[in-house]
Amino acid sequence: MRRTEHNGIRIRAIHWGVLVMLAAVVFCGFAGRVHAATTRASLILASDTARPGDTVMAGIRLRMQPRWHTYWRNPGGSGIATKVAWDLPKGVTAGEVQWPIPEKLPADELTTYIYTDEVVLIVPLKLASDVAAGPLELAAKVSWLECEVQCIPGSANVHASLSVGAETKPSADAANFDTWQKKMPLPGAGLAAKAWWEKSAHGDTRPLILEWPAAQPVQNADFYPDSSDKFDVQSKTDSVAGDAGRIRIRKEVKKLEGNWPEKISGLLVGPSADGTVAYEVSLPIGVSKAAGPGLPIGAATGSLWQKLLYAFLGGLILNVMPCVLPVIALKILGFVNQGKEEPRQVRKLGLIYGAGVLVSFLALALLVIGAKLAGHAASWGMQFQNPQFVVAMTVLVTLVALNLFGVFEINLSGRVMGAAGNLAAKEGNAGAFFNGVLATALATPCTAPALGVALGFAFTQKPLIIVLMFLTVGAGLAAPYVVLSWQPAWLRLLPKPGAWMERFKMAMGFPMLATAVWLFTLAAPNFGENGDLWLGMFLVLMGLVAWVWGQFVQRGRSGRGLAMAVSIALFVIAYAFVLEGELDWRHPMAVTPGSGKLSAAPEGIDWQPWSPEAIAAARATGRPVLVDFTAKWCLTCQTVVRPALESASVRAKLKELNAVALLENSFVKDATVVAELNRYERAGVPLVLVYPRDPDAPPQVLPEVLTSGVVVRALEKAAMQGAPPASASNQ
Repeated sequence: MRRTEHNGIRIRAIHWGVLVMLAAVVFCGFAGRVHAATTRASLILASDTARPGDTVMAGIRLRMQPRWHTYWRNPGGSGIATKVAWDLPKGVTAGEVQWPIPEKLPADELTTYIYTDEVVLIVPLKLASDVAAGPLELAAKVSWLECEVQCIPGSANVHASLSVGAETKPSADAANFDTWQKKMPLPGAGLAAKAWWEKSAHGDTRPLILEWPAAQPVQNADFYPDSSDKFDVQSKTDSVAGDAGRIRIRKEVKKLEGNWPEKISGLLVGPSADGTVAYEVSLPIGVSKAAGPGLPIGAATGSLWQKLLYAFLGGLILNVMPCVLPVIALKILGFVNQGKEEPRQVRKLGLIYGAGVLVSFLALALLVIGAKLAGHAASWGMQFQNPQFVVAMTVLVTLVALNLFGVFEINLSGRVMGAAGNLAAKEGNAGAFFNGVLATALATPCTAPALGVALGFAFTQKPLIIVLMFLTVGAGLAAPYVVLSWQPAWLRLLPKPGAWMERFKMAMGFPMLATAVWLFTLAAPNFGENGDLWLGMFLVLMGLVAWVWGQFVQRGRSGRGLAMAVSIALFVIAYAFVLEGELDWRHPMAVTPGSGKLSAAPEGIDWQPWSPEAIAAARATGRPVLVDFTAKWCLTCQTVVRPALESASVRAKLKELNAVALLENSFVKDATVVAELNRYERAGVPLVLVYPRDPDAPPQVLPEVLTSGVVVRALEKAAMQGAPPASASNQ
């Protein structure tokens, strides 16, 4: 029975093919008596003059009459794709045709993918580095099938002239290329798109689910497949309910011969504010959403309980990461103070500290959920990509440091001025809660072993799972202090309170001040050339306000009213003139997502900018590739990962293997970067990948806590995968 159905499908396909060919022959034979093809073809160039070694964009422009159309690279159920046969001089090589997004033409039984009115097929022409100066004649034969009701084959010989000279000069058609480049599909390598079979086959058909991120809900999403002799993707598209911030559609796949496909390629299409947006993808097909290779790497491994364990362990390890160390000092000081208090009060403060951590992590989870629902890219530490948040944290941590230095103290009259600093050192209910909030705020630019995997999983889940995972991380961060507060006997191991506590408190102000300096370096560049000057001036004035308040309001014996007025006046001047007027802190410079500066010492690694295209180009050369996803605001990246990567042994190994090093160090992570992080189960930076020589092999995902030895071994392993056999290399 299945063979009969299969044969029927093949026969119908042959019938349609014969009909198309007959139509073409008939209309070609009668073209002299009826009419010839009316589409006009021409060859245009983006440059009039180019230098040796340049790549010049050429365009095959087809202009159709009203109601007529030509075809995309996959014409669909009928039609013929446009073909280009180049006749180029020596030293000029043509690349692949770049096809704009087509229109989908539904018919009674057939669907085709077409162009109407006008289309420009863009082809890159590479000039050799030794091509001689002077004019070059470029020519091509273009053939197409144009259809209205009937179809007519057409062809034309097109040509254009290009001069080779000392500089590149755009042509009059350069703007036309810009227009058509915007109509091209975007690369989908970093899109985090997925494909999986919805259920088992029914005869020779099987439903396929396709899913990808979207900034907003989309009603008319579709998939335009590449052509295949072994299967056919049916025209009908069904919208399927999915996770927030993602498009999900169903397509029916009809098998023509062989096994069910393991990979599918084509365009993921959806409406946009400018018309239509499409992504060029090639996706492995999984057997289900939960286990398909189209999911993020590693996403199918481990249960929810395992991920929760990772989340708890990651939060626990955060306590010894550089970000949280200043708060640990405050907690040690607090426990020494609590050693003389009632056990019930100590337990209460421990629980309040834990509540501060959990409430803060709940707020972070809601922030992530809100960003995803709004269609934005959400990542761990994303609040540090907001300049206003970093400015506020810089001021807050500076006040905490000044309080530890004793510039101002805690008393009832000091609440207004010293709210931030006082709460950090205060061991009452409010102080314990604030320490939990501060610990969470400072923890987010760091990551830890196991935490990256847990959060990478969380960021791809539904809101309830996101909240659960974040609260578990918070529980891990708070656990040591909550447990210690419930074991009063352990507190007796700490030194007894005494004069040393004041010296210890002041000493702990220095790591807090170092944190403020680090935050300052993140905030200042967002406010232009003089951002460091005016933010620094504001912090100095805030320090002056704190000193006047502590010296004359809190500890003064007379003139407190005047001192209070001076403090308030200084604060108003600092805020109005410096923060609002000169710094304009509510309007930072626009930062382009995905942009970042590459920097290296003269003897350092020759980093190149990361992009999906750069990965593809580097892997095509058959060289190992090292990729570092980092950010200036990521403290783990700067204190752990960077020293390992920039070590002498790693630099030597990269040079020995002739490996490519790619760097993604943007301040603001765009959707493409976040999707790539999510693909490898990371919710944020750092992420270090090592791609092997074999362009089809997956990369190695290195741990968050790196050593130079781990990187060197990964590079050596990558060099072995896909390397030519020893016997071949000796011939």
